[in-house]
Amino acid sequence: MKFEDFSISKETLKSISKIGFEEPTPIQVSAIPLILKGADVVGQAQTGTGKTAAFGIPIVEKQNKGRHPFAIILEPTRELAVQVAQEINMIGKYKNINVLPVYGGKSIENQIKTLRRGVDVVVGTPGRVIDHIRRKTISLSDIKTVVLDEADEMLDMGFIDDIETILKTTPAERQTLLFSATMPQPIMNIAKRYMRTPEKIRINTTDVVVPKIKQVFYEVREADKINALSRLLDVEDPQLAIVFCHTKREVDEVAMKLEQTGYNANALHGDFTQARRDEVMNKFKKGMLDVLVATDVAARGLDIKNVTHVINYSIPQNPESYIHRIGRTGRAGKSGIAITLVTPREYKHLRLIEKTAMTTISRKKLPTSQEVSKAKEKNIMKDISEIITENKHAGYISAVRELSEGYSFGDIAAAALYAAYGEMKEKPVEETLEKTGIVRLFMTIGRKDKIQVADIVKSIASEANIPHAKIGKIDVYDKFTFVEVPEELADRVIRSVDDMIMKGKRVKIEQARAKKA
Repeated sequence: MKFEDFSISKETLKSISKIGFEEPTPIQVSAIPLILKGADVVGQAQTGTGKTAAFGIPIVEKQNKGRHPFAIILEPTRELAVQVAQEINMIGKYKNINVLPVYGGKSIENQIKTLRRGVDVVVGTPGRVIDHIRRKTISLSDIKTVVLDEADEMLDMGFIDDIETILKTTPAERQTLLFSATMPQPIMNIAKRYMRTPEKIRINTTDVVVPKIKQVFYEVREADKINALSRLLDVEDPQLAIVFCHTKREVDEVAMKLEQTGYNANALHGDFTQARRDEVMNKFKKGMLDVLVATDVAARGLDIKNVTHVINYSIPQNPESYIHRIGRTGRAGKSGIAITLVTPREYKHLRLIEKTAMTTISRKKLPTSQEVSKAKEKNIMKDISEIITENKHAGYISAVRELSEGYSFGDIAAAALYAAYGEMKEKPVEETLEKTGIVRLFMTIGRKDKIQVADIVKSIASEANIPHAKIGKIDVYDKFTFVEVPEELADRVIRSVDDMIMKGKRVKIEQARAKKA
């Protein structure tokens, strides 16, 4: 099917051609005719499927210039609001459509001035739209079309009440379009209450994401994760990679360790100011950063076309999160790779994700030290070739000639590579837990802190959510404590208990060093 088959205007076809759209995606084929016809639509499709154009093209075609906006599109994040507004502006370029993104973190006064001059389409975050409604600086009385985009993410971010408030402010006879990667019950309830016999479209994840994205997992111990990640980055050599972690603290730790070992990486999470967030995102988009380490919340709304790899450093907590994460690669028709690091005790959870998301995640062995060394050598040779081709080395030739009086050219070159790249050594990584047994943990709290064995047992059991009976021998000394736990639970205990407050003291916990013979 071609865009010409939709019976849309010459102006819109011209802008579509200029943008570079060649043929409609499955969601566009299904949605555009229904929306042009005036039907309410519920579309299940994740980001990267072309859904912005699926509702953007009909909105442009149904342009209704007046004093107030004729369409409003709600987005979960500032980034998505800006991105969607830009795309609709491009689609409506030759129809002179006026699109305004409204979101927090930017001067509301400037937005008010633009609204007073008149806009055709508002693309906004629910919170800022509500703000304008309360100030009476926006009127939704002429709204013909409402779009709820990324509805499940807006639900996750707590916008469900704001969405309902906005819908109640718009005319009852409006057209309502809802797009969501997943369809939890609260989203279905909105469809039932605020939509008129909607047409349902479902673009299967396996139809869109899976063919473009190679999905693999590696089984590693928790303690080996950072070395495994480094090894994979060396061998895969991604153009742009997003590494997902569960917590802000983990994001900071992983980003710091990558930077310390020479990777061009940076962190992104909810504690960042908007200015800092924008700075990191701009660097990543421009390729000035190779690796972005982020939480799920911080990565919402990211649409960067050249992300080649998504790496789940921490396994996603549910299938919906997995779909959202891997959808950050394989965009705009390109292929991508999704990698998940899994500890042995997370294996069943991975298989549940695989089953629920109706996809296949293949198991692979981590690259060997030899494969990593070869990959590094290949990258070094590429760097050296570029330096020679561009004649960047000319200033060092006289120094090499002087050194050649006492050393061979081979030794000089190898020594120069060592100076530039360091040693070609790899830290060992165990792919699985070779043995099961007991692990001894060290805690920075003791008798002087008035801690008792019962306090230790209660704290570990409740924080790590494990039975009391699983906690083994406990030795309390004056300033520290040793605790024995089953090997398969050690990572969970460390992650759950580390940095918690016990008896008014912040406690650190780690695996105890082996006793000397």
